[in-house]
Amino acid sequence: MTEHPPPQATPSTSHLVLIPCYNPGRTVVDTVRQARQQWNPVWVVVDGSTDGSTARLRELAADDPGLQVLELPVNQGKGAAVLEGIRRAQAQGFTHALTMDADGQHPAALIPAFMAASQRATGAMVLGKPVFGPEAPALRVNGRKVSNGWANLETLWMGVGDSLYGFRVYPIAPLRRIMDGTRFMRRFDFDPEAVVRLCWAGVRPINIDAPVRYLSAEEGGVSHFKYLRDNALLTGMHTRLFLGFVLRLPLLIARRLRQAGQRT
Repeated sequence: MTEHPPPQATPSTSHLVLIPCYNPGRTVVDTVRQARQQWNPVWVVVDGSTDGSTARLRELAADDPGLQVLELPVNQGKGAAVLEGIRRAQAQGFTHALTMDADGQHPAALIPAFMAASQRATGAMVLGKPVFGPEAPALRVNGRKVSNGWANLETLWMGVGDSLYGFRVYPIAPLRRIMDGTRFMRRFDFDPEAVVRLCWAGVRPINIDAPVRYLSAEEGGVSHFKYLRDNALLTGMHTRLFLGFVLRLPLLIARRLRQAGQRT
């Protein structure tokens, strides 16, 4: 039986929701439906999934003009999927993209609030600052403090509330310029490197508290996080970024002094 599509909101011509996904399991259908209840348009970038979820997404999109499914033939990584999405979005005139995970961890109900914050400050990036529930793994909660500490040092404390939480709104033009200019930022290192490099480019962070859920396997939760592999990737990334920070330090100090002078 064909299911009715969600209510059609007036489509935005500047802001879209971008959901990269790779083998997300059954939760992706609910995630996409919830996102569509809150925003129009929603694009899903399928990053070479092999779990059968792509066919279900195609079915949803066939009945919903506010939903578009983009497909990459092989898995390339979250950052690569986001880059493909923002390239196509920019070509269609969009200026901002809200990224969220496909696995049900991120709060679709907050999409309008994040978009409104972005529309009020179009030159900024709007970052979710996670509020963890009791089910959150302590290793993940405590481990991210290391990445957050490095990110704040590397940006000279510009105000990054959380470097890893992927529920956020990016201005597309500066993000694409940065990504087109580097071979990095294609996999798990995308989220923290994006905020650091955008801060270097003068894009101000705005932080908004947002809950995060860690679904159990029984609830359909799927995790592609590999502790050793991904922490090694983050270590290499922060090593590169710290070297870049040292080179940019005089410019960053000058910018902070200039901003302090403007506030007085």
